[in-house]
Amino acid sequence: MQVRELIDTAEVPGGEALRLLRRGDEYIIAIGASELMSSRMSGSEEALATMSCERLRNSKNARLLIGGYGMGFTLRAALAALGPDAQITVAELVPAIIDWARGPMAALAGGCLDDRRVNLVIGDVAATIADAPRRFDAILLDVDNGPDGLVRAENDRLYSPVGLAAAKAALRPGGLLAIWSAAPDVRFTRRLAAAGYRVDEVHVRARAAGKGARHVIWFAQTD
Repeated sequence: MQVRELIDTAEVPGGEALRLLRRGDEYIIAIGASELMSSRMSGSEEALATMSCERLRNSKNARLLIGGYGMGFTLRAALAALGPDAQITVAELVPAIIDWARGPMAALAGGCLDDRRVNLVIGDVAATIADAPRRFDAILLDVDNGPDGLVRAENDRLYSPVGLAAAKAALRPGGLLAIWSAAPDVRFTRRLAAAGYRVDEVHVRARAAGKGARHVIWFAQTD
């Protein structure tokens, strides 16, 4: 059995520290005893991007906001799906996540952060949403573990009625709010509908080959 090697730790504002681990050629980001993400499991994070882009009215020059860089799976899939005139803002709260992407996980990142279509913001995605009225065609959130988060209590506001209203205000007419979650949440589905979104709940596999645990993506469309 391969032993996990601790590569680095990162402080999370208002939350427990993250740990970057390596096991053979696999990278893992963990909090406490829980694995938040693994380089072996990219399927649902990639689906968050590809299925969102398929739902855009115009993908050639779309304006996207991705909340949470993670291991970059969603960003790389979005760059592959969008045209050369698209623009993607990536908001990442924890600076060390970006340091890891440019350092020990640089091969995995594949230079995606240096793509000219990418604007990197170090900060809370909630603040980026609040400062962006009618700016985005789609907002893709992979923050914490979904509505039932693990990392920090402040993330809950993104998924509250107030947070959903803020996201709606940041979207252009017909815009899309796409939210990744590790597990279903019936109450959150109802909350999206109550906020005035048309909701499509999709279950996707954790691994790109269609294997692994089932994760959830909510696609919430505005009028």
